[in-house]
Amino acid sequence: MELPVAVRQALGETAAGVSLRDVSQAPKDQLLRMVLLTDEQGPLQAICRRGDLLDIAALNKQLQRDLRVMNRRDQLRVRQRAGLSELPALPSLTGWPSVVDERVDTLEMVALVLGDQDLAMVMPGEDFRAITANAGRASFTIAQSAIEVNLDRPEQDRDQLHSAIKKFTGLRIQQRLEDTLELPPLPETAQRIIHLRVNPNAVMGDLVDIVESDPSLAAQVVSWASSSFYAAAGQVKSVHDAVSRVLGFDLVMNLAMGLALGRALKQPQDHPEGYVDYWQQAIWQAQSAGILASMMPRSERPAFGLAYLAGLLHNFGYLVLAQVFPPHFKLVCRSLEVNPAMDSSVIEHHLLGVTREQIAAELMQNWGMPDEVTLAIRYQKNPGYQGPYAAYGKLLWLGRQLLATRGVAIGAGEPVGPEFYRSLGLDQERVEAQFDELVGNKARIMAMAGMMTP
Repeated sequence: MELPVAVRQALGETAAGVSLRDVSQAPKDQLLRMVLLTDEQGPLQAICRRGDLLDIAALNKQLQRDLRVMNRRDQLRVRQRAGLSELPALPSLTGWPSVVDERVDTLEMVALVLGDQDLAMVMPGEDFRAITANAGRASFTIAQSAIEVNLDRPEQDRDQLHSAIKKFTGLRIQQRLEDTLELPPLPETAQRIIHLRVNPNAVMGDLVDIVESDPSLAAQVVSWASSSFYAAAGQVKSVHDAVSRVLGFDLVMNLAMGLALGRALKQPQDHPEGYVDYWQQAIWQAQSAGILASMMPRSERPAFGLAYLAGLLHNFGYLVLAQVFPPHFKLVCRSLEVNPAMDSSVIEHHLLGVTREQIAAELMQNWGMPDEVTLAIRYQKNPGYQGPYAAYGKLLWLGRQLLATRGVAIGAGEPVGPEFYRSLGLDQERVEAQFDELVGNKARIMAMAGMMTP
């Protein structure tokens, strides 16, 4: 097959030495990517190995700039001008200044991805150095293998968290934050719901009383029940009506819990470009966990309500990161933007020494949240976890992959093998069909997320 015209022109004489192969067959350490960055000084293209973490702070320090990823609209215009769905790592496609990571210059062969055909252009490293001769050189990446994320040693979470605090805060602020993390106030509404959950004699009236005692929460529950997503017959006039006729006891209890905790921390002003916001992620994962739990064999099925709540709170650590590490949360956002194919846990461990999952689980444990929820949040990035309540974390991991492959911007995804479905007793074809339908109802999910903000 022929190369696209724009690519052939960018390659020039080196096009003769290019061979095409399927991306999956190209060695991972040879694959390159090009990230479009910008600041007040103008655009810049950064080229590095596809699997390496682009350290935006290191790059900015070396270049004395304030670069961040180019917004999606401008990136789209650049790709449209080139007539390509994805730009291979060829600086001359745009003519903008470029910088190449020094690791790239050590490669004997390089592979540039052609997104349109899912192919890679393989060429000698010498040829690539020739066509990037005018680009700057700098050291601004870290091999992912050098970053060891703590996925399965929760006994180290507290030490890592305090180590991160000491690293990034002054003494006075450090003491305040340590006090906050040691004795965080659980919102009163959440406290009452936890007590209700463990009360075997609890009745619907008890839950209605708790919700109605918080006017903002009551309004949100009624709005939720009145939404087109549930298509309730007739007007929903009260919390009692919402619980008894539309939503049910279990769902309202978990929604109220998720809302109460979500409102305990302020929504961050900054956020990574291209990712859906906190409440959208919460609803996507809650719906996903609920769907997957309901499809598991009855004898192995997790409690629907707790699975839904785990999904609703899966990203709570994001809010905590913004509050505990405010100066560095900005750097986390910028790093997520320039490393979209890398899981957030890798980036956070590199920058902070602790991940949002570790922080959130520590907080949930302090608050006395159900173990099913705490462990699901802690192990949601570790599909190999086999400890207590493992199914809850596995449902969150699987839901994330299924959503990511369908274009929901909640972070990096990875392939799911048939054996993983079998381990949960799930029928892969049925699950795929259910998620196609879920993502097809994106407008409803967005509307539901909009109702979660006070």
